[in-house]
Amino acid sequence: MRPVNNKHYSWFGIFALVSLVSIAAAPAEGARKSQAKSKSASGSSAASASSSAASTSKDVKPGTAYSAARARARRVSLARARAQAMARETALTTLPRYKFDDLGALVPDLHAEAAVIYDPETNQVLWEQNSQTQRSIASITKVMTATVFLENDPNLSEMVTIARSDVFQASTTRLRANDQVTTDDLLHLMLIASDNAAARALARVSPYGSVGFVQRMNEKASELGLEMTNYADPSGLLSDNVSSAYDMARLITLASNDERISSIMRMPEYTLYTVKHRAITFRSTDHLLGLPDIDVRAAKTGFISKSGYCLATLLQMPQGGQQVAVVVLGARSNAGRFLETRNLFQWLSSKASTVLGSAVSPEPSQLPQIP
Repeated sequence: MRPVNNKHYSWFGIFALVSLVSIAAAPAEGARKSQAKSKSASGSSAASASSSAASTSKDVKPGTAYSAARARARRVSLARARAQAMARETALTTLPRYKFDDLGALVPDLHAEAAVIYDPETNQVLWEQNSQTQRSIASITKVMTATVFLENDPNLSEMVTIARSDVFQASTTRLRANDQVTTDDLLHLMLIASDNAAARALARVSPYGSVGFVQRMNEKASELGLEMTNYADPSGLLSDNVSSAYDMARLITLASNDERISSIMRMPEYTLYTVKHRAITFRSTDHLLGLPDIDVRAAKTGFISKSGYCLATLLQMPQGGQQVAVVVLGARSNAGRFLETRNLFQWLSSKASTVLGSAVSPEPSQLPQIP
């Protein structure tokens, strides 16, 4: 029996150890090579992805995750997409859109859930469909918010600091917590851009406070005889803000008498500046503004999933300058509410000589006069 050569085993052990270390080091070496290839912009897909990630990390510095330029670009892109969508919907819809009623008369063919044409001078309903049905009204709520806030003739130059509760889950807002703006700016944001945080802030700084403000909104509705109307919050985000097309026709008429409200509603665009000089520019949600064939005197849009697309307007007739309120609730699309309104207005314009002043007024108990 030959003696064991410990020297051979020693060299074998060293060889095995070196091999294991080499095997373990291979993935790390491969990773280093991959990173090296990424940095040198090789043609492989892995290298491209790594290079892109490295470039992004280099461009975005800590503390600069938010970019005003990128935010503006996104808003412009979204606005362009919405405009294109509306153009497509408009192109697919032929106006006028009429049908024959049970008596053989040519009447509007409404696709929305409810609508009304209302003559404020005579308190007459000129045409209606489900106008007394109670429905969620979304941001048309803000018409009452503006009415209640202004009834005590507040100082519109008062500076307001936006609270976190104002912007929390506000859905639609251009404001940030700790922004400082005037109450006049908040009114513009609320009525032009339908800003929910602005509505909350106005209610909060009012003499009533947030909770008392909603109570006052309901008291005001009762005082005005808006029997189908109830408010749950000042912005309209809650589906419990309900009313009827007829009630909202009367309310938009009343609100338009206050030039502080109607003049804002007629603005297609507005820019405000916070105390820290941040510029906020926004456009009206009412796409009828500026159209050559329709004269908008006051208007407010509204939308949540429960309400559908809504629009309350006060329009001026081309013949004689008489004003009529046209309200559409529960339209199927953003473009649809404007198309429905134009269709109703065109129908009325074509029949103005026979419809205006000839409609039968409902019973006073049903349709109380606006004070």
